[in-house]
Amino acid sequence: MHLSRPMYEGLPWLYIGAGLAALAVSYLLGDTRAVGLIAGLMGLAAVVGGVVVLLRRRDYRELRSQYGQPDLTRRRDQD
Repeated sequence: MHLSRPMYEGLPWLYIGAGLAALAVSYLLGDTRAVGLIAGLMGLAAVVGGVVVLLRRRDYRELRSQYGQPDLTRRRDQD
């Protein structure tokens, strides 16, 4: 499955935004409801997952540029 570049680049930010929204819902619901706990855990997982994806992409691109392959986003079928 191929995603367009803007969608591919925006996915980690979508994960982080959704995670922050879930954390806000968890905060507003309070500690008394199990839904708040579940929303909080899912929000935390989404934020951490988004940050991990951002950092892994950054490290991968940096590593590729050190080996003389700076153009990571151009696919062969687009030439």
